[in-house]
Amino acid sequence: MTQDLIVTTEGAAGRIRLNRPKAIHALNTAMCDGVLEALEAWRTDDDVRAVIIDHAEGRGFCAGGDIRMLAESGAKDGVEARQFFHTEYRMNHRLFTYAKPVIAFMDGITMGGGVGISQPCDYTIATENTKLAMPETGIGLFPDVGGGWYLSRLPGRIGQYLALTGHRLDGAECYALGLATHFIPAAKLETVKAHIAEDPALLDAILLDASADPGKAKLLDRRAEIDRLFASDALEEVFAALEADDSDFARETFATLKTKSPQTMKVSLKLLLDGATMPTFEDEMRQEYAVGAKVVQRHDFLEGVRAVIVDKDNAPQWAPATPEGVSDHVIDQIFAPLPDTEAWTPE
Repeated sequence: MTQDLIVTTEGAAGRIRLNRPKAIHALNTAMCDGVLEALEAWRTDDDVRAVIIDHAEGRGFCAGGDIRMLAESGAKDGVEARQFFHTEYRMNHRLFTYAKPVIAFMDGITMGGGVGISQPCDYTIATENTKLAMPETGIGLFPDVGGGWYLSRLPGRIGQYLALTGHRLDGAECYALGLATHFIPAAKLETVKAHIAEDPALLDAILLDASADPGKAKLLDRRAEIDRLFASDALEEVFAALEADDSDFARETFATLKTKSPQTMKVSLKLLLDGATMPTFEDEMRQEYAVGAKVVQRHDFLEGVRAVIVDKDNAPQWAPATPEGVSDHVIDQIFAPLPDTEAWTPE
């Protein structure tokens, strides 16, 4: 078991604690393997009646995945990157289908892989510290780990807005959108976890009793504007709608989108379009793996990581640089299924 993960049992609960505080608990392959091992061990253990996922010390739940490793691998043969995605997506799927109740505590930064490890859980707890986002288009990636499934099921076009802009949701917004099942003040979390471990049969009552009014979900005030401006599944039309609107919101949103990768914004829109009618979560993960295996070796991801994480100049040179430059043919290539021998499987 990796030291980046703390796995214990407390009372009748299995505990999985992410433990990479210097990386805001970003996931690596060994951590995903460790989660899978723990879930498998507890699956047939009658003494474990619920699973709690949270983080050890530090200011966030989970900042994502090991992006630097993915880029270094993508610049070579991509084997290590594909192995990470393969394992991470199996973990996502196992959580989605797990028979025992799983509770994720999204206290603090919850981004990318953090969304992937929390959203499949039966209960997702937001707090006043929650900052949830899928910011991948800013580094030439796309909202994977089930993003095509979860975001496409949000009200109206909010999912498309979040996928393209990487906007950060607070705890109240997560709760209002259904990305959190409960809003509980951070000061109550340790007591809640202790009570769950004592008697998981009382789980619903414990969470309800500790819940508080999250306050106003500010983003929902923008619902009509977002639905109108992001109505199209064509990126060029989203750009045109934003450019034609003289509101501050449209102007600021357009400025944000112009910093993102046109290629992976187009990938994201297609991912959500497909995800809305995807028959099963397993089908979703199979498609996302096929897309991720290709995107991780393309120019925009390597350039995005260079600009944001390595050199930190925050000036990525996207290629193509405009939505018009990204052809339908390129998107079709990225979304082409992998051969059966290379495709993702849940087991």
